[in-house]
Amino acid sequence: MLLNILAVIAGFAILIWGADRFVIGASATARNLGVPPLIIGLTVVGFGTSAPEMLVSGLAAWYGNPVISIGNALGSNITNIGLVIGATALVAPISVHSNTLRREFPLLFVFMLLALLLLIDGYMSRWDGVILITGMFVMLYWVTRIALRSRASDPMQEEYADEIPLHMPMWKAGLWLAVGLVLLLLGSRLVVYGAVEIAQWLGISDLIIGLTVIAIGTSLPELAASIMCILKKEDDIAVGNVVGSNMFNLLGVMGIPGLITAFEIPEAALSRDFVVMFALTIALFAMSFGLSGHHGRITRLKGSVLLASFFAYMLYLGLSSV
Repeated sequence: MLLNILAVIAGFAILIWGADRFVIGASATARNLGVPPLIIGLTVVGFGTSAPEMLVSGLAAWYGNPVISIGNALGSNITNIGLVIGATALVAPISVHSNTLRREFPLLFVFMLLALLLLIDGYMSRWDGVILITGMFVMLYWVTRIALRSRASDPMQEEYADEIPLHMPMWKAGLWLAVGLVLLLLGSRLVVYGAVEIAQWLGISDLIIGLTVIAIGTSLPELAASIMCILKKEDDIAVGNVVGSNMFNLLGVMGIPGLITAFEIPEAALSRDFVVMFALTIALFAMSFGLSGHHGRITRLKGSVLLASFFAYMLYLGLSSV
């Protein structure tokens, strides 16, 4: 048991550092190729911060535990809003000014509805996986179009420009990209191995382990990134990272296991966890832009509400799994 716990801890540590190296390498490579910072931030960085979830879910499905991927996707989205945004707002209130974010939220709701329509029959088929992965590429296309339209006036353009490495040689960027990918694969394998063994030893379902331990662990890069952004006064990136990550989770994290194997979806994932995710997403949109759709401010009080909702949900999962 101790060995399994150490495997999970070591896996998460490797995942966090690997994701950071992967994002730095990919971002620097894209910048050296002349890609605008806003597009890099919304696509490359968004993909990189969701890479731990994607690899963990893919490996879980490959080794015969695909339900972990559903828990990981839904749990990560819940964690991103409840824990990441909640904790970040406690550090300092988050002011949202980006029109790009306002245009991204409708996409997020569309992809949530798409995932619900595909999974409502309680079964993930390979065609469902194909549709979700196709949706991920459609999302990348539309996000790129949004970024091209608004990059001149959007505050996130300057914020991402300050974050993305400017003078990194191409060889070094490529090296960090390769190192990050190797570390992500290694960390994912350790997390899946340890988490599955712990779940079996404790008698916990794959869904619960995906919703809790794995979801929280793979969301740690978003938590660290959002807190660093708010300390640097890059408020829009703090929210933008979460919105982008949640779209990748819905499409990529759930889609990849579907390509590997078909499997049944636990009823609780839709009736309980999907509902919580949807409610928190609506709350985040209302807090970010207000009910009128204009710019908003996520105060410490609002952050406390999100954080309390997250811990209440975690407590409910803990009690229901006993």
